[in-house]
Amino acid sequence: MRFGVSLAPDASVPLVRAAQDADRYGLDLLGVRDEPYRRGTADALALMATALAVTSRIRVLPAVACLPLRPPAVLAKTVATLDLLSGGRVELGLGAGRAPDGVDAYGGARLGAAAARRALEEAVQVIRLHWSGQNGLRFGGEHYRFAAPQPGPPPAHQIGVWLGVTGPHGLDLAGRVADGWIAPSSLVPPKRLADGQRRLDQAAAAVGRDPGELRRVYVLEGAIDGGDARGFLHGPPRQWIYEMTELAVGHRVDSFLYGGDPEHLPVFALEIVPAVREQIARERGAVSAQGGDPLEPPSRAGRSSRHG
Repeated sequence: MRFGVSLAPDASVPLVRAAQDADRYGLDLLGVRDEPYRRGTADALALMATALAVTSRIRVLPAVACLPLRPPAVLAKTVATLDLLSGGRVELGLGAGRAPDGVDAYGGARLGAAAARRALEEAVQVIRLHWSGQNGLRFGGEHYRFAAPQPGPPPAHQIGVWLGVTGPHGLDLAGRVADGWIAPSSLVPPKRLADGQRRLDQAAAAVGRDPGELRRVYVLEGAIDGGDARGFLHGPPRQWIYEMTELAVGHRVDSFLYGGDPEHLPVFALEIVPAVREQIARERGAVSAQGGDPLEPPSRAGRSSRHG
């Protein structure tokens, strides 16, 4: 299990301190949203570089990089350089762009859904070629071309490429070519998550890949408060502990990024995360003792689900 934070690059808030706090609290991942077209935002990759320079252990990634505004060969070189200089602390979240009006305003291509998926698939190929360490590389696709006698530098470790997709065809693509899936809770609530997981598994298995090797990252877009439960991920810490445990044990989520109010990050990191780790270990241990399937949730008789 990995736990982290999804940081909005609002230039008016102390972003460096937020990155240092996440590292100091023992979180595993720092995701930076890539929304250059939004007013008052810092550049995601520049913020990643700064965060890596002022932290010592946390892994950093764009969550997710806006492909229409990030040419894949250049993105590959930037991410590999960050990984090399940080000693292997970078991953790559990549998406086709969720805000076509913003992308268009910033000079990016406005593509239909099918064309955007093809561009995303080509980008994954270009990025992996760039990281391969081979010489004399060439790629000619519908959307991207790439030619480099000596691309380099190679990253310090095998960087995971996790796709931020939500639709069925995007999940098929992630299962075929990616190392993981990033899903925001606002677009993929639990009632859709199970179907998405099955689609991801089926797409991976269809091309001979092991679905168990794909990372499943869930962005928690909610609110932590001291009042009563007001719906999924809107309520007190005990509700978050219960619901995150359900997501991990029942829906096979293996990584969480907290995307709520940064003021509540200490509660998430220091209170909720340790309790979730403990509860997950307890429930998985109970399943193993019963000889059950560790991927299936244990019986919760008498516990009503808030997931719908």
